[in-house]
Amino acid sequence: MSTPAWPASPTLVGVGVGPGDPSLVTLRAVDVLRRAEVILVPATDTATSDEGRAEVIVRAVCEGAESRLRRVPFSMARKSGVGERRRQAWQASAEAATDAFAAGARTVAFATVGDPSVYSTFSYLAAHVRAAVPGLVVEVVPGITAMQALAAASRTPLVEGRESLTLVPVTAGLDAVAAALEHSDTVVAYKGGRQLPDLLNLVRERRPDGVGVLGVNVGLPGEQLVPLAEVPDGSAPYFSTVLVAPARTNTGGRL
Repeated sequence: MSTPAWPASPTLVGVGVGPGDPSLVTLRAVDVLRRAEVILVPATDTATSDEGRAEVIVRAVCEGAESRLRRVPFSMARKSGVGERRRQAWQASAEAATDAFAAGARTVAFATVGDPSVYSTFSYLAAHVRAAVPGLVVEVVPGITAMQALAAASRTPLVEGRESLTLVPVTAGLDAVAAALEHSDTVVAYKGGRQLPDLLNLVRERRPDGVGVLGVNVGLPGEQLVPLAEVPDGSAPYFSTVLVAPARTNTGGRL
């Protein structure tokens, strides 16, 4: 098999590296990471260790990536809105990419947990870099999302037959979650760890007969899969995922 040629134009690639388990990273993602001259990895302003989750995954699947890694800030100072710290984080990330292109890089990859098209900062990064780099080509390599990993780990199908699916961030407000529970068969709630007690009360009120599971660190050491009825009081990590599916009593009954 011939090796693909290097791109003629400066290329920024958003690479989804999945929810955490390195074995879930796609072959395409590994290929891009191996070929990119610079790999940007987000580091949160609340991180308790030097390596963020995306960086840990990249190091596991891409031997020799250390010299090409560049940590860029990812601010978690606000639940919603832009704010000065978030704006500064976007700008710093964009500058890391533009500096790499100015130094001669043809391909810069941004590794993001999950999928670059699902609640990722990659779209903001791409917009800033596109404005600064003439002729920039932007590409996206999809990754496995947390909701897919949780559905697989808990053996809970996301949707069957004619069922509908809604993905909603709890940071949008519990009213948004309530609306999703009202109108969709399956609801997945992201970013709800800090409001977990209120979220669980809402789910139990609106879906008393539903099938629900809380996933924490899915696919990682210390993975927790807890039926919603058994979740203890208190909050959970920010990146917890709640999956609420309808009760399915007959095979093919949702067709």
